[in-house]
Amino acid sequence: MIARNAAAPAGRRIEFRMGINVGDIITEDGDIFGDGVNIAARLEALAEPGGICLSAAAHEQVRDRLDLAFEDLGEQQVKNITRPVRTYRVALGASSRAALPVGAPLPLPDKPSLAVLPFQNLTGDAEQEYFVDGMVEEITTAIAPLPWLFVIARNSAFTYKGKPVDVKQVAQELGVRYVLEGSVRKAGNRVRITGQLIDTTTGAHIWADRFDGSLDDIFELQDQVASNVAGAIEPKLRRSEIERANRKPTSNLTAYDLYLRALAQSYRFTEEGFAEAVVLARRALVIDPSYAPAAALVGFCRGLQRIQGWGALSDDDTGEACRLARQALEAERDDAETICLAAWTLFRLAGEAAMAAAALDRALALNPNAAKAWMVRGGIHALSNQHEAAIEALERARRLSPFDPYTFFYAVNIAVAHLAARRFEQAIEWAARALHDRPRLVIAMRLKVVALAHLGRLDEARAELDRVLAIDPKLTIAGFCEYAHHMAPEVLELYIAGLRLAGLPE
Repeated sequence: MIARNAAAPAGRRIEFRMGINVGDIITEDGDIFGDGVNIAARLEALAEPGGICLSAAAHEQVRDRLDLAFEDLGEQQVKNITRPVRTYRVALGASSRAALPVGAPLPLPDKPSLAVLPFQNLTGDAEQEYFVDGMVEEITTAIAPLPWLFVIARNSAFTYKGKPVDVKQVAQELGVRYVLEGSVRKAGNRVRITGQLIDTTTGAHIWADRFDGSLDDIFELQDQVASNVAGAIEPKLRRSEIERANRKPTSNLTAYDLYLRALAQSYRFTEEGFAEAVVLARRALVIDPSYAPAAALVGFCRGLQRIQGWGALSDDDTGEACRLARQALEAERDDAETICLAAWTLFRLAGEAAMAAAALDRALALNPNAAKAWMVRGGIHALSNQHEAAIEALERARRLSPFDPYTFFYAVNIAVAHLAARRFEQAIEWAARALHDRPRLVIAMRLKVVALAHLGRLDEARAELDRVLAIDPKLTIAGFCEYAHHMAPEVLELYIAGLRLAGLPE
């Protein structure tokens, strides 16, 4: 309830409408009795002249809707009310939010910010409103675990429900750069859910998609759409942020901007790109030595340099990569992607399979929709000779993030799983898919050499080996064994036998 002391001095006029509590009684004469009125009457005595006091329930309803500052007075014992009443006072002084101009744009946070707006219910069925609202809640919950993303709480976003929306105005009022909006349509027992992600600073549509499903299992459909939306928009947001960082003057770069530029260089998947990514990530760590995403990225790039044979990694390079990966795991407890990149580094460069598995369990507990974590888990399973578990994890990663810049890694790891299961034809097929996206992907070429050799197609295997040696001319059986120390013995032996059949020097 809300109470206002009528002895108000001249000045700013604020009007409140008093509601009636459930259980209050209205007499024929129009008088109102009940706890709600009793509380309001007693709170009036606590208010200063011209002041306003609210109960906790009233404060909860209005705090995000009024441009006012509230002072918590704690629990107050008031006359004729058995239990203490938690009370808030409206602060109307110079320090109050009331002194700010109404509608003043909120400043953007120091990381990408997103509001998931209420979806439009276009089903023509008011009873489906709960499904539409539940869909938005599931999407918000799926996206919220991303620590690099500032996500507006559902309650604030839902103040726009049922209202015509101007995304630029919403962005100013909520202080966000990105808005996700959508709609739900129904035809019989089928529903179509559409969504679109908008950069409110430019009005550009970053992503749009639609999902069709059956109402037979509403909650399963909500889960499926929520995870698909989260997986689809994450790489799109990353790309948008990278473009923003690349437009920023070099004299004004933060650790986050440098990390985004490093990420962009790694996406090039070239020798020069990985080298530049390491340089930029190190610059980010000079600004902020505890910045875990940059620390994890150094190790990830070093591991890929080793896979590709791009430059000989020194012991110092490998030691630094593993040290930074451990640092990232210790410093970052909430970022699933940072954790999974650090886990991948320690598995690839140090052979620490148990530590990597535990870290991935933590990452996926934090965010079950973390596509990269599922990809890394699948890759580790494949090289550990757990091929069916590998394929299951990798297929889940592919569903979650079909637009991932590293989607070719999903394919090559599936190829490794088929190779470990001695399904050589399928291994070649999946390696070819990876090579279609990245023609110079040595790990896929080398896998094709092994699979072709085991099928007895030695001429094709030798031709593929020539392509490998053109990129990694120092490759030998001994060098491969040193590199592949993280593989299960059975998988390693399969590789060595195939490479020898194709004619790789000892």
